[in-house]
This record gives sequence, structure tokens and C-alpha cells, in this order.
Amino acid sequence: MSRLAEGTAMSAFSFAGFELAWPWVLALLPLPWLVRRLLPAVQQTRAVAWIPFAAEFSALPHASTSTVSRQERIRMLLAALVWVLLLFAAARPAWYDDAVALPVSGRDLLLAVDISGSMQIKDFEMNGQQVSRLTATKAVARQFISRRVGDRVGLILFGSNAYVQTPLTFDRKTVITLLDEAAVGLAGKATAIGDAIGLAVKRLEQSNRDKRIASKEQVLILLTDGVNTAGQLSAPQAAELAAEHGLTIYTIGIGADAMTVQSFFGTQRVNPSADLDEKMLTDIATKTGGRYFRAHDTQELQKIYAMIDKLEPVARDRVVFRPRHSLFVWPLGLALLLGCALMLSMTEWRHVWKR
Repeated sequence: MSRLAEGTAMSAFSFAGFELAWPWVLALLPLPWLVRRLLPAVQQTRAVAWIPFAAEFSALPHASTSTVSRQERIRMLLAALVWVLLLFAAARPAWYDDAVALPVSGRDLLLAVDISGSMQIKDFEMNGQQVSRLTATKAVARQFISRRVGDRVGLILFGSNAYVQTPLTFDRKTVITLLDEAAVGLAGKATAIGDAIGLAVKRLEQSNRDKRIASKEQVLILLTDGVNTAGQLSAPQAAELAAEHGLTIYTIGIGADAMTVQSFFGTQRVNPSADLDEKMLTDIATKTGGRYFRAHDTQELQKIYAMIDKLEPVARDRVVFRPRHSLFVWPLGLALLLGCALMLSMTEWRHVWKR
């Protein structure tokens, strides 16, 4: 079974790929004729002056009545053509190409990325340089998102608060662009893991209501380097809520176990991931049917996303998309050109042009 993708359903009038979105606009075609027939004619008063040498004017050549009538008929034809073209443009003509089947897996996949203050710690390495945890996350997640053909992908960023950076969409390029724009501390310095999960459940439920059909698989990939220290919803409550709504959560704990830092007392070896609550992340994943992963470096993070990337897609009804090309600019442009020609042909405009 196939169906048209959202926003491409044909309108009331369509024929062999051609469509008029607002065909009722064409009902205004006889409007100028009705106005001319129903409204009273304008009475023009002409001043009469006595010219003593009027006989000399009678000998000059002058335009015949037939020539004037022909010019008037041409102007009326141009005006009618301009009116028809304007109404045709207002009816929103469009052309639909042949149907194209979109590869859709039926999965809604949300990424929840921690952008709290600790994500700026530079304990990851890329291309021989020390980079922050968020920088490494962006690089790996960027590749992961680009491979998710057929999934609707969304992005949630959280710190002290959680917010939707990108709603669920097939436009993976936009998700990647907005992920690249994420910055540490943008949502606060603390970590609201429970609120991030709760927001994911809310948005997925809202998406299902809008589509009037629930996705057959809903997945949340939550990446953090800390513990739940903020928000209105605790992590266990959020996990329970996600399990009730059938949301599978894969949690990723990010951060190295050891790094050297320079201090007043010289070089020291510290554990930058001391605050990472692995038990909490494991409980969240287990309760929702997911799995907990630990990423100590960039290579492990890549392997984790590769493992998640192997999730089998869930088949559902094939979605068909018909590319739509709007055509209103052509009749509108022609109407403007003919309108200019009509104005220049009028006596008053010719006088203005010659000055």
C-alpha cells in the first residue's frame, strides 16, 4: 500500500500531473464584464471652443474611425488577457513529477545531547589534538545522523533545562547543522537528564497524535557525562514514563577515566569522569529495553554509534512522494509584461513618456 507524503496531496482540480490549488478563483473571470454591464457609464463633459480658422483643420489628415476602433479593440484584448493571466496565477498552478518512493523505516529516533558545563572538558583526542567532549560528540554524531536514511531524526539539547533543538524530520542535513550550532552552557551548567527523557516522551506522543498513527519503533539515544542534578523529573521517574510509552533508550556515558592537568602543585593525574553516574544510566537503559554504553575516547564513541546503527529497520507502508513545481510565476510575469505594454499604448502614457 502506498500513500502521498504529507503536503503533496492533490487538490480538487488536477489532470495528468497538472494542478490548480485554488480553482475557484477562476470564477472571477467575468467580473470586469459584469462591472461594465451593471455600472452606469461615466458621463464626460467636453469644453467647446470657437476657432475662427477651423476650416483649415478639416484639410489635415486624421485617423479614421476604423483605425481608432482597431486600437481600442487591441487594448481591450490585452486588458482581458492580463486579467485572465492574473487569475490563473492566483489559482496557484503546479506540476507534479512522477511519484518517487521514499525509503522509510518507521522509526522515530531522538538524540538527547548533554551540553552542560562539564562537556567542555578536553579529555578526547581527534586528529592528534585534544578536543572537548562536545566537539567529539558532534563529529561522531554527525556521521551517525547522515547514515540514518529512512528514520525521522530529532535533536534534544539539555543542561539545567531541556529543549527541542530540532523536531522529528527526514531532513538530516538540518539536524546536523543545528547540532553543530550547539554550545556548552547554552541550556545551563547543570544536568537535567530526567527532564530530557520526559521531553522526548512528550514530543513523540505529540508526533503520534499529529500523524494519527503511532510509530512502530521509538528510540532515544541519550549522551551525558554526569549525573542528574537539575530538573523537575527524576531519572527513575523519567525511565518509568518512557517504558510505559514504549520508548527504548540507549544511554551513553562519555568521558575519560584519567587525564593529566597542570596545577599550582605541578602535573596531576585526575579522573574527569568521577561524577558520571553509570548505575543510573544502566538502570534507565535496562528499564526501557535498551542498553548502556561507555565511551572513554573518540574511537569507542564511534564503535558505540556503529553498534546502534545496526538496529534493524521496522517495515511499514511505503510512502510515495511526488515533487511539486509551482508555475504561478510564468502567468504572473507575462501579465506584468502585457500590463506594461497596455499602459504604454494609452495616449496619456505616451505623452508622459515623450516628456
